Amino acid sequence: MISLIILIVIILLIGGGIWGWPLVAGALGLSSVNDKTSALKYITQLMNTYDITPAEVESDFNAQDKTQAEPSQRSKGDIAKTLFTYLGAIFILAGISTYIGMFWDSMGSAMRIFVTLGVGYVLLVVLLSALHEKKYPKLILPLTLACVVMMTSGWFVLIHEFFPRSDNWHSAVLFVFGIMALQFGALFGKYRLTVLAFASLFFVYGFIHVGLDKIGISLTFIAIVLGTSLFLVGSALEKTSHRVLVEPALLIATCWLNAGLFDLVADNTAPNWASLIIGVNVMLTAYGLHKAARYPRLSGLGYFFGSILAYTGLFDLVQGTSIEILYLAVTASILYACVVLQSRALLLTTVIAMLSFIGYYSAEHFANSLGWPVTLVLMGVAFLSVGTIAIKVKQRI
Repeated sequence: MISLIILIVIILLIGGGIWGWPLVAGALGLSSVNDKTSALKYITQLMNTYDITPAEVESDFNAQDKTQAEPSQRSKGDIAKTLFTYLGAIFILAGISTYIGMFWDSMGSAMRIFVTLGVGYVLLVVLLSALHEKKYPKLILPLTLACVVMMTSGWFVLIHEFFPRSDNWHSAVLFVFGIMALQFGALFGKYRLTVLAFASLFFVYGFIHVGLDKIGISLTFIAIVLGTSLFLVGSALEKTSHRVLVEPALLIATCWLNAGLFDLVADNTAPNWASLIIGVNVMLTAYGLHKAARYPRLSGLGYFFGSILAYTGLFDLVQGTSIEILYLAVTASILYACVVLQSRALLLTTVIAMLSFIGYYSAEHFANSLGWPVTLVLMGVAFLSVGTIAIKVKQRI
């Protein structure tokens, strides 16, 4: 029991003390922007997140005013050129994919390698030309993704065709991910583009994950170590020109890290305890982000998913015990926090949790009692009356 308490304290201290453990990015953080006041608040959060000064905002705003004063529309020729470029690329890739799918079984080993790895390196040459010439910046992203898919699959095809089949998949993945990490790492070192940084990080972390698994380290500790590492990388990206990768990096890092912590707590206690502890930890993380006024979308989803985990774990722990009514007290307390924090995500889960528990409690203990629903209605009327009086008092003050 003492070890459980120590583990809970350590995890809660980590989650509450380090503000930068964010959750999954999503649209819930934007739901509170519905008037001028909330819009200004959201703008302030964005300025804090990206270290934007008021002078920079004013300068950019004035520049946009000058641009709008002399509107310039793209010519129809430019639009048509861009459209046909994308259509051409789509049809080329569709044709290659269709050919591979139709004739794969009848191809020889050399042909299979050529239509996968060979095409991948042809696309890499085209990508290098586009990067060097700097004439087609919008093609960099699709070309990079096409290179990643074709080259990765091509290397696996080569290994499958020329090496004996075995269960040693770790070595094959390590070889392919290592080659791809070196290639895209070199490209990133030369051209410093965000998409190249993303590809490099993807293959580097894939290589490390498979390597740690190969030497026998448990997936729980791999998730904790790599999640923490990726979080540090994401934090470092804030100070670079690749800030667009910060939220995806923190998203993956937090999912990785909390999955590892969940397994660790569940192995030492029980799944319901793990759900409660990790849920509270995630909510504290979201609160830290909220107070720091950074990444409001991550903060909103942190409240959302953290509260779901916490409510689920708490209900499983108190269900059928003499203190199960404590669940209603906890949700009522968090409802107060929802009002203070103005979090719609947390409010949604809290209301659902309260209503679900009231329905469960009524069915278990007051199934045939007319007085219980009447009591609930009267309590609801009383709370509404108190809320109305509080609003009027606040307006007079």
